[in-house]
Amino acid sequence: MPPEESKPVEPKVDEIDAKVKSVALESENEDDASEDDGAAPAAGEAGSSSGKKKKKSKRKKAKDLLTGKSSTKEENIQKALGELTPQQAQEFLSLNPALAAELDANPEAAAEKLSKMNMRDIMTGLAASGKNVKEMGAYKFWQTQPVPKFDEDDKLEEGPIKVQKVEDVSTEQAALVPGFEWVTMDLIDDGEIKEVYELLNGHYVEDDGAMFRFNYSPSFLRWAMMSPGWHKRYHVGVRATQSRKLVAYISAIPAHVRVRDKVVLCSEVNFLVVHKKLRGKRLAPVLIKEITRISNLNGIWQGVHTAGIVLPRPVSTCRYFHRSLNWQKLYECGFSPLPPGSKPQYQVRKYALPETTSTKGLRKMTEKDIDEVMPLFERYMSRFDMAPQFTREEAIHWLVPKTPEGGEEVVWSYVVVDGNGKITDFFSFNCIESSVINNSKHSVLRVAYLWYYGTEAAMTTPYDRKAHAARMNELVHDALILAKNLKFDVFNALSLMDNGLFLEQQKFGGGDGQLHYYLFNYRARPIAGGVDERNQLDDQNLSGIGFIML
Repeated sequence: MPPEESKPVEPKVDEIDAKVKSVALESENEDDASEDDGAAPAAGEAGSSSGKKKKKSKRKKAKDLLTGKSSTKEENIQKALGELTPQQAQEFLSLNPALAAELDANPEAAAEKLSKMNMRDIMTGLAASGKNVKEMGAYKFWQTQPVPKFDEDDKLEEGPIKVQKVEDVSTEQAALVPGFEWVTMDLIDDGEIKEVYELLNGHYVEDDGAMFRFNYSPSFLRWAMMSPGWHKRYHVGVRATQSRKLVAYISAIPAHVRVRDKVVLCSEVNFLVVHKKLRGKRLAPVLIKEITRISNLNGIWQGVHTAGIVLPRPVSTCRYFHRSLNWQKLYECGFSPLPPGSKPQYQVRKYALPETTSTKGLRKMTEKDIDEVMPLFERYMSRFDMAPQFTREEAIHWLVPKTPEGGEEVVWSYVVVDGNGKITDFFSFNCIESSVINNSKHSVLRVAYLWYYGTEAAMTTPYDRKAHAARMNELVHDALILAKNLKFDVFNALSLMDNGLFLEQQKFGGGDGQLHYYLFNYRARPIAGGVDERNQLDDQNLSGIGFIML
């Protein structure tokens, strides 16, 4: 499940501090300045006319400590966690309800537990915001599930958390509230895929400001939910009994995921959506239980999913980055801000690209290339701690460009062939359009998402990081040109894989969205997500995540 729509942030803004200010899960409009004991002026705001400095609120102090703004603790935030008072601990927990539910302790005990946790678990809590928080963030539900706990020792052995047998799994669906019933959706049927498409387009994740919402096409949905091994029993819907209207949906596909040295058969769960009018009816946990039950009945005990909110407990956290291709349109839509002191024409010039690519031997991938691409893909992905294991059929499905009959192209892939006819590199990207809400000039943004890639430049002995980075910059620069020529407006990438080698060089800007990776019923030590504890790009320690979800 993707996060809320991510947008670029203003330059020179402390992003973590901004995330802290938006993270009150149960009262999204809470204002620190309304607290009785006063609040410090906002950044750049003048003090009171009397010249007397206002006293900081307790909540503000907790935020400052978390973001490293506390003058006495700036050099060692981790040490500060060991010096929390019970009251400060409660302030921390109010900023992260997931963590509060996990600790479930009195203030004194909470302070002690917080002092023993690492900063990774504290800081990931700052990303929890967005329109689906209350529906997905049923933390007491997650406490009943086989998932790692926030304060769990990272040294525990990796592997399944709970071992079950198929004969112990219920064959009955959970009861729904009166007026609703379970259905299995047939995505081959044009009418039923249209229902799923309309539900997602009207009620799936959107940005905090309700300006953008994912706009999946039927072609994309079939590509994403009908990969090799799919079965319609994993396309689970909820209908209103009287109107027959589809009001909720969840799906899964089979995926072999390598977690370090073990290959795990998972249900890759995605597209969880609940009609806006039914938020708060606790349908999301019921849908998760149902897709889990179906998976278990078929002998699949592990799951993998992503979310833009913090649940117990992320195995990794990546950050979204955005590269403008049509800056003027992005500005008019409210997606890209105008930096202070700049002018629109400067930004248009900054993000201008050549008309033609420069990599010699670059051409579009065909199915005939897959026998060469697969070994390169496998060797490249072996470098990451978490990566997919594709069969040949899956590689064709996910990588080879195709236009479904009567549909739209959904993935673009290219190879580079050397003078001897050997494929030395490949890269790919897909398209997820976003609806622009309440904008008189534009209705849709065409968004390219960087997909899988591989290059022989990473496989030299000894490894040459400089040469690898140079090749990645060359390939991604051409990918940007190709996407621009295909009329895409923006190019998105996460901080996963080796993206840290080129994101800044290719003028990607950090967005306000994070993507947290979760393994269900599987314990794994934390995997680097390409960003540091302050959510800044960590280009010296590249990500260990090589698994990309739609």
